[in-house]
Amino acid sequence: MTAPATDLDRIMAVMSAAFDPAFGEAWTRRQVEDALIAGNCHYLLIGPEISETAAVAPVAGFCLSRYGVDEEELLLFAIDPAYRQRGLGRTLLARFAEAAQARGARRLLLEMRKGNSAEHLYRTFGFFPVGERREYYRTPDGQCLDAITFVRDCEKLHLMKN
Repeated sequence: MTAPATDLDRIMAVMSAAFDPAFGEAWTRRQVEDALIAGNCHYLLIGPEISETAAVAPVAGFCLSRYGVDEEELLLFAIDPAYRQRGLGRTLLARFAEAAQARGARRLLLEMRKGNSAEHLYRTFGFFPVGERREYYRTPDGQCLDAITFVRDCEKLHLMKN
């Protein structure tokens, strides 16, 4: 799946606003483009209102994922801080899960920095930790941070829709 330049611009704008540079988690535009060129990566955009898909309107958030065999990994997930606490993150996660299931995913994976404030959102959406990688991430200033791997079974999607 490739993305139009305007979508890449909007993804990068949200990433710039949402990811704290102290952690070095944001991807470069080239990394996002390369992932999408691979063919098994997908992205979704969400507008400032839950009902919007952000086809043309401003973008409040995005996610980037990679499908493989019967699982899909959430690679990047971000909501612009100006639009947080409106239910957009939960809505975007639900859309991601539905799209992944439509592609054949039976489970969803994600990995995040330990202490990431998004952990609460992921847990309330049904993700649970299955592993930890000690000192997996390195910040721009050289600090090592642990990563937590989370999983969620797609069979439980119907329980989370309401």
